[in-house]
Amino acid sequence: MSSDSIAYPVYGHEDATSLSRAHTDEDVTPGEIAVGVIIGRSSEYFDFFVFGIACVLVFPSLLFPFLSRLDGTLAAFALFAIAFIARPFGTAISMAVQRRWGRGTKLTLALVVLGSCTVGMAFLPSYQAAGMAAIVALAVLRLGQGLALGGTWDGLPSLLAMAAPPERRGWYAMLGQLGAPLGFVLAASLFAYLYGSLSSAEFLDWGWRYPFCVAFAINVVALFARLRLVVGQSYAELLEEKELVPVGVTRLMRDEGGNVVLGAFAALASFALFHVVTVFPLSWIVLYSERSMTEVLCVQILGAFLSVGAVAVSGRLADRLGRRNLLGAMAVLIGVFSLATPWLLGGGQLGGTVFLLLGFVLLGLSYGQASGTVTANFSAQYRYTGAALSADLAWLIGAAFAPLVALGLSARFGLGAVTLYLLSGVVCTLGALRINRMIERRA
Repeated sequence: MSSDSIAYPVYGHEDATSLSRAHTDEDVTPGEIAVGVIIGRSSEYFDFFVFGIACVLVFPSLLFPFLSRLDGTLAAFALFAIAFIARPFGTAISMAVQRRWGRGTKLTLALVVLGSCTVGMAFLPSYQAAGMAAIVALAVLRLGQGLALGGTWDGLPSLLAMAAPPERRGWYAMLGQLGAPLGFVLAASLFAYLYGSLSSAEFLDWGWRYPFCVAFAINVVALFARLRLVVGQSYAELLEEKELVPVGVTRLMRDEGGNVVLGAFAALASFALFHVVTVFPLSWIVLYSERSMTEVLCVQILGAFLSVGAVAVSGRLADRLGRRNLLGAMAVLIGVFSLATPWLLGGGQLGGTVFLLLGFVLLGLSYGQASGTVTANFSAQYRYTGAALSADLAWLIGAAFAPLVALGLSARFGLGAVTLYLLSGVVCTLGALRINRMIERRA
C-alpha cells in the first residue's frame, strides 16, 4: 500500500462513471462540474485580488492621507485581513442556512452578498469627503465579503475528487485551484490597463472603481453557472450518496476538531506563499523601487499564466508521486525559495522579475494540491464541513496577515523577515504531514 493510499476515500470506477451515466436534462457530467468549479473559484479570487491590489494602489491615498505611505499601506492591509477573520464565521452561518433552507438558497445568498459588498466598494467616498466614516464603511464591506465567502463552499471540488478514478484524483483535485491564477490575471489586467491609461488624478478619482463594478457582473455569471448545478436533482443525489452534507461547526470541532487543525496546517507553506508573491511585492516595489507599476503588474500577469500551467502539472505529478508527497516536496522548495528572497526581491529589476516568475511557478505547483490534502481523515458525515473549515483556517493562519506582517517586518528589519515568515509555514506543513502519516500508521 502506497504512502498516499489513505489520503483519499476509495471508490470503485462505478462512482467515477456515475457522473456520466445516461442522463436527462437534470443530470450532471464531470465536465459541467469542472466548469462550475473553475468559474466559481475564479469569481471569488477576482474579488479578493481586486481588493488586495487596491490596498497598494488606492486605499493609502484615498482613506489614509493623514499617514505616511508605508503606514497607510499597513492600515489597508489590516482591513484586508478582516475578510479572512470573518470567513470561518461565514462558514458556520452558511452551514446552518443550508441545513434549514437548502444549498441553492445558501449559495445565492452568499454570492449576492459577496457581489454587493464588492460593488459597494466602488462607491466608497474618500477620507476628505467622509472622514472616518469612509474607513468604517470599507471595514464593514470587507467583513461582508469574508462572511459571504464562507458561504460559497458548494462541495463541487470534493465531489470531483471523490468521483475521480483512483489514478486521476490529483488531476481532478487541481481543477478548482485554477481559479486563483485566473482570477489574478483578470484583476491585475484591469488595474494594469487603468493605471497605465489614466492620469494619477483620474485613476484615484474614478478609474480604480471600475474593477469593483466588474466584480458584480462576474458574480452574476458565477451564480447562474453554479446554480445550474446545485439545484439539479442528480447533483443533489450525488452529494447525498457521498455523504457530502453540512453539519454544525460546534459538533464538528467537538468530535473531529483535531482533523480540522491538521488540515489547516498541512498546506500552510502554500498559503503563506500565496500573498507573498501576489500582493506583498506590489507594496514593496511601490515603496522602495522606481519601477513602473504597470510593468510590475504585467510581469505578475505573466507569472499567473505560468502558474496556471504549474497547477495543471501538479495534477499529473500528484497522480504519479502522491499528493502529500508532492506537497511535502514543494514545502521544501518553498523553504529554499525563501532563503533567496532577500537577494531576489532586493536585487533590482532583474531580481524582482525572477522572484515574481519563480514564485508564481512554485505557488502553482504547491497550491494546485493544497485543497483537502488530508480530508480523508474526516468521517464521512464530517467531510463536507470539515474540508470547508480547514481551508478557512489555512487562509486565516497562513495568508490573512501575510502582506501586513511581511511589509511591516521587512520595512523595519529587512527582507530577511519574509524569509522567516515563509519558513514558519514550511515547518508547519512538514510537521502536519508528518503527524498525519504517524496517525495513519497507528491506524
